[in-house]
Amino acid sequence: MLHYKVIEIFTSEEARWGGRQLYSAVVQRVSGMKIAARCFVTRGIAGSYENGEIVTGRLEILSYNMPVRITIIVPAVEYDALLALLQEMVTDGIIAVRDSEVVSHRTAGLLLPRHLRVRDVMTPGPKSVGAGAPLGEVARLLLSSHFTGLPVVDGDNRPVGVIAQGDLIYKGGMPMRIGLLARSDRDKVDAVLDALGEKQAREVMTRPAVTIGQDKMITEAVELMLKKGVKRLPVVDGAGKLVGILSRVDIFRTTIKVCPQWDAFEKQHISVEGLRHVSDIMRRDAFTVLPDTPVEEVMRVIDCNDIQRVCVVDENGFFKGLISDRDLLVAFLGRHPGIWDYFAAKIPFTERGRRQRDLRDYLRAKTASQVMNTSIVTVREETPIQEAVRLMLERGIKRLPVLDSEGRFKGMISRDSLLRTMFSPAAR
Repeated sequence: MLHYKVIEIFTSEEARWGGRQLYSAVVQRVSGMKIAARCFVTRGIAGSYENGEIVTGRLEILSYNMPVRITIIVPAVEYDALLALLQEMVTDGIIAVRDSEVVSHRTAGLLLPRHLRVRDVMTPGPKSVGAGAPLGEVARLLLSSHFTGLPVVDGDNRPVGVIAQGDLIYKGGMPMRIGLLARSDRDKVDAVLDALGEKQAREVMTRPAVTIGQDKMITEAVELMLKKGVKRLPVVDGAGKLVGILSRVDIFRTTIKVCPQWDAFEKQHISVEGLRHVSDIMRRDAFTVLPDTPVEEVMRVIDCNDIQRVCVVDENGFFKGLISDRDLLVAFLGRHPGIWDYFAAKIPFTERGRRQRDLRDYLRAKTASQVMNTSIVTVREETPIQEAVRLMLERGIKRLPVLDSEGRFKGMISRDSLLRTMFSPAAR
């Protein structure tokens, strides 16, 4: 048996707390505590109060201020903190408490409450550009922001397209991704932006814009993002005008804000159905290199497989560090004159090697262990998904290496894998 407490509040429709109806405020407060409690509200059809007032729903004697009962059942370990809050809130009513022995407590480990709508999660008032905006202006805006895509709007502020980093690279001719460009010398950045400025947003944007209405359920938005393979959705009002942007980060941030600590529930002997761990979603085909791998080979792996990072592991599979294209650019920028041109080149890897033999020889003399980043946040296979989400948000990380209990590298998780697995139909 599980020891629980049942709290009952006998109040009325007119009772208030903080300017809201008391029963609504109590429901929100209990939910906000993210504890293993269930709360429900019932409205009476008739009743009376201490002051002699009688209320009824009968048509011939129609009256208001019907009685309301709020019932909360909560594990005994959470009881004291909850009761203290309720005693502060209930200024008109009766609070009653009784013990209850619970046979079992089971719940579904949902990561997003079903009632959430897009407007509850989106970032309002997003930055946007007009269809005639020069690409240099678009790139400059992205360089000064934490996002990598922008809605393109018409004169009535209706989305007509989206410009993402890939559009700038593959259609606009930007020589490298925003993250690398941001780490480059100022004169090189200015030269890139000047070259991009000759084209306009309408020439490279992806159209039509995939949008979502602000009143749609957040689960619908996630399904649309997965179906269309997009990282963000412009949010529109009933007139089709831009009012917000919904990104994966917005969704993950909401997950952490509203989702209980399911592992804490399990410690209270509550059965949480569908709870997922990092091992359920990680990719096991991540690219790795050995510590003594020449940097030239590391760069070939990154370039030929169109990836941004590789993990460094020893001969026994133990994780040692990570090398990203940004790490490589920063490590050699200013030490060899050809490194920036190498990253900015639009020619195949082998051709670059023939043209820059001195750079190739220089990179062959360096090894992965000399340039790898060892200050890497990692997670264990058994880490709950919501903990991985929290780490990625707090540290601004897009991918996390996954290790076993002994420190051997097992795979990687990304924002895409989180979204795809966390919110798939099987996870709800």
